[in-house]
Amino acid sequence: MTFQVVAFGLNHQSAPVSLRERLAFPAEIVRASLSELRQVMGRLAPEQALVSTCNRTELYMASHNPGQARQQALGWLAARSQVGHEDLMHHLYQHEEPAAVRHVFRVASGLDSMVLGEPQILGQLKEAARQAQEAGSLGSNLHHLFQQAFSVAKEVRSSTEIGSHSVSMAAASVKLAQRIFGDLSQTRMLFIGAGEMIQLCIAHFAAQSPQGLAIANRTVQRGETLAKSYSGEAFALSDLPRRLADFDVVVSCTASSLPILGLGMVESALKKRRYKPIFFVDLAVPRDIEPEVSKLSDAFLYSVDDLAGLVEVGVQARRDAVSHAEAIIDHGVQRYLHWKSSREQVPLIRTVKDHVAALQEAELAAAQKRLARGEDTNEVLMALAHGLSQKLLHGTYSALSDPDPQTHQRAAQIVPSLFKLQEPTESQADGPASEPDR
Repeated sequence: MTFQVVAFGLNHQSAPVSLRERLAFPAEIVRASLSELRQVMGRLAPEQALVSTCNRTELYMASHNPGQARQQALGWLAARSQVGHEDLMHHLYQHEEPAAVRHVFRVASGLDSMVLGEPQILGQLKEAARQAQEAGSLGSNLHHLFQQAFSVAKEVRSSTEIGSHSVSMAAASVKLAQRIFGDLSQTRMLFIGAGEMIQLCIAHFAAQSPQGLAIANRTVQRGETLAKSYSGEAFALSDLPRRLADFDVVVSCTASSLPILGLGMVESALKKRRYKPIFFVDLAVPRDIEPEVSKLSDAFLYSVDDLAGLVEVGVQARRDAVSHAEAIIDHGVQRYLHWKSSREQVPLIRTVKDHVAALQEAELAAAQKRLARGEDTNEVLMALAHGLSQKLLHGTYSALSDPDPQTHQRAAQIVPSLFKLQEPTESQADGPASEPDR
């Protein structure tokens, strides 16, 4: 049965954050969601992987009926997110093989990201592969797809300038904060969460030498470990209502399915600060900060979509490398398709192998009987080799001497390449052909 790769989803280009957060899968529910999807899909698409980041939600599948599998999976996605099917279709992109393979490779290489060439997506794809493996939904097709994607991404990053001079979300956030406060060395900063994106943001903001730096995290110990590197402090999320007013810059990126900072909490903090402004960056999907906060005159709230314009600054330096990266990706797609094509011949290879093994066993058994009767060893071995070769070549001889012209002509074209034969010399071609044993 031949399986085809299908990829579909939405990203920062096709859907606003208000829709992306409804289709987001927090890390702690991905495995359960994959198990649920596997039950829904049954044998129609036995392989699935789910990628969910702040900028995209994508589903990869391997199915023997791509069209039907896609429709069934879309129905599941619409029901789960409670988004109307038509509304969902308006924002979705859908790819079937080979376009699906190329899409996955472009995502892994950072060519489909808001920040061209950003490296975080590669780690997120590796996590998606791991979760699919643990959920039992990563079959041979998707496993090889991911491994090839990681290999292509590595080649793109090592042989092109696609990742150099990158303007990341973190760097863009710093620039926005500087527009409001100017010198950030006079500010106190709060980071909510302790994941990879927050670590990247802290590195950028800490370079501005703020007056104070703190991390609020569900697991305080993890927050303390990260804060120690920057001479900062850490506290629990439950302390946010009491501590929020202490900070000028707040950056949040957690995996929470519900907002962490609500309108009421921010209003209270601004009142305590005598309405001194607070700069908020919400990099989470679903959002950590209620969108209504942006309506407060002294709260400056920016989401991932708001940062899209800033990250384009300076991107031209990397666009020159895109054509080279695309060529690497195209070559990777061909390698994947070649691997799939070769796998389709596995049943035939197995049949040939079993047939040859049976011939070997029969000839060996006959030779052993002759040796047991005391016959000459050399004669037995010669007879074993001769008998085995004649049986292996019987089909070839038959095809070459078939009375049907089309059959023996087709065999004559195939046999030289099959046995890696050189073209016969003129004397060989004119000389008498030796007859095969019958």
